[in-house]
Amino acid sequence: MEELVRFIVEELVDNKDNVSVQSEVVDGIQVINIVADKSEIGKVIGKQGRIAKAIRTLVKAGSGRNSQKVSVEIIEK
Repeated sequence: MEELVRFIVEELVDNKDNVSVQSEVVDGIQVINIVADKSEIGKVIGKQGRIAKAIRTLVKAGSGRNSQKVSVEIIEK
């Protein structure tokens, strides 16, 4: 899942160096953190959060096969 999110986010932003994707497991839930620079955060979230919602939907659909809970968090540097 982390690779999928990394690919999507890197294609959305102008400068790939300003964005990083990290994954960790907290209480049995895989948390994927998207850390983006202030100048790139709007492109990751999208108008009215549509892109962020689409990313979360894709991750939720992909994680359903493994019966694993996955959360996507967007963090500003």
